Amino acid sequence: MRDDRFSWGQTPTETAPLRVRWLGSVPYREALAVQTSLFEHGIDQHLLLLEHPHVFTYGRTTDLTTNLKCEPAAVGAELIAAKRGGDITYHGPGQLVGYPILNVNNVLGATGHVCGVEGLIIDVLIELGVPNASRLNGYAGVWLDAGTARERKICAIGVRLKKGRTMHGFALNVTTDLTYMRDHIVPCGIGDKPVTSLAEEGVDVSMADVVDVVARLAADRWAADAEGRGVAERQDVAWKHPADGRDLAAFSRGEGPGEQVKLVSARAAGRLEAAGVDVAAGLSIETRKPDWLRPKVNLGPEVLELKKTVRSLDLVTVCEDAGCPNLSDCWSDGTATFMVLGERCTRACGFCLVDTRKPMLPADDEPARVAEAIDRMALDHAVLTMVARDDLADGGMAHVAACVEAIRCRRPSANIETLISDAKGDEASLELLFASRPDVMNHNVETVARLQRAVRPSAGYARSLSVLARAKQAGLITKTGFMAGLGETDDEIVGLLADIANLGVDIVTIGQYLRPTSNHLPIARYADPAEFDRWKQIGESFGIGHVEASPLTRSSYHAKQASDAVTVPVAVAAAVPVSISL
Repeated sequence: MRDDRFSWGQTPTETAPLRVRWLGSVPYREALAVQTSLFEHGIDQHLLLLEHPHVFTYGRTTDLTTNLKCEPAAVGAELIAAKRGGDITYHGPGQLVGYPILNVNNVLGATGHVCGVEGLIIDVLIELGVPNASRLNGYAGVWLDAGTARERKICAIGVRLKKGRTMHGFALNVTTDLTYMRDHIVPCGIGDKPVTSLAEEGVDVSMADVVDVVARLAADRWAADAEGRGVAERQDVAWKHPADGRDLAAFSRGEGPGEQVKLVSARAAGRLEAAGVDVAAGLSIETRKPDWLRPKVNLGPEVLELKKTVRSLDLVTVCEDAGCPNLSDCWSDGTATFMVLGERCTRACGFCLVDTRKPMLPADDEPARVAEAIDRMALDHAVLTMVARDDLADGGMAHVAACVEAIRCRRPSANIETLISDAKGDEASLELLFASRPDVMNHNVETVARLQRAVRPSAGYARSLSVLARAKQAGLITKTGFMAGLGETDDEIVGLLADIANLGVDIVTIGQYLRPTSNHLPIARYADPAEFDRWKQIGESFGIGHVEASPLTRSSYHAKQASDAVTVPVAVAAAVPVSISL
């Protein structure tokens, strides 16, 4: 585990960067899970910038009887309790929400941190042409014309400080629909002072421009080097095309292409181009693979016997359905990854070979058949994966949990790893699986933030981080994986590894993207083995327990070895700060 507070390549005399992330539109509960994990497990400094769908949140001392004036569901909003200071507030489209997860000196205190956040927003507003922004004595937040008859609030602030680490933050009204605050709540419990927004003040500025200013000034304030220059490492969910400036807000807000249809090459290429990838410079599907991407095929007796077992029980393996290059390697070792809930997926990710026709109903006897196969094969480490089942109310999580329980009954000694979909981020659905206590809970983030909407249009970066965060908070060993070669940069991969590490994820797999057919996303480049070695070194230096990285690595490759690497006997757990298998 990492025992310093400095990122890869830094020395104690250098300034650690502020990791700034524009995440687009993120449901409040998902963002809360991410920032809670960064708060509890991370050591880097993060600034999460995003918008929320309509939601009212309230602090510990809120009087809802007085300050909530509507039925939230009737106005299309959620109502959620938050462990922060302050009263009830509103978040919604057109409002920039910022969550600084920072390391601060406890001597500063929560009040001092609030003052620092206020100072940031005041500086931002002044740069945007709002010179009358200031604090108002006795009230948190940022105000306009404070101390006059026209004083009004433009930014709410509520924070939490514990053991030198902060969470929660600010909500700056840019183009916010203020009726939610004026008609439906008493914002921040202050009934005699109005609220306003940049748009209402006549400031015509885009959300993108506001984010740029906030990100730059936040780095100046919270991660300045010896010369006073901000040190930031920034990644955005795709927002605008870097070449021609086309607006990609639909991508970053989750409103972009998400049709559950089979990809065609033009659509696949268009999504990558919109995210800033030069598709024309990529590799054609006819390009000869380098030697390190040519797996050795060995259809020996062990492979044929396993194939016979799978067929006799009418089961599906992702090894075959996804065209995994390691099939003969893993099968000859007597291991396989079983794909449950059928072989048809309700999503159309641009990299995946799995069938996307309308799925059949789950087979009630599948858990028993999977358990029998694993028992026949005498597996010590069983891997279950699944197709996305957005057609099911729980995303299929109860079925996967039933498979876990069936395996435990049939072969109690086997460790069980589950590789799951995101269940649309639904907390109750995920809890159905978490309650079955898989020994490893795997969910793949797949690619860097910028390429999410292009690579998997029905998923999202923040949502995947929230699934991992929730699994970590449930006390499970967590695992994720992603691909290289889709058009990401090296800096983006390092930033992704930092995000994963700061969530407390235990295991990461990194492999080369291989294009299944000409209808799938093109390959930008082949990364050489030395790069994978370097990414492994970087990830483990960040504190990730085990990174499995090579051109042919896939999610379940060396799964047992990876699990063993982050599992220690209970007797030494107190002395060794790593995860324990339950």
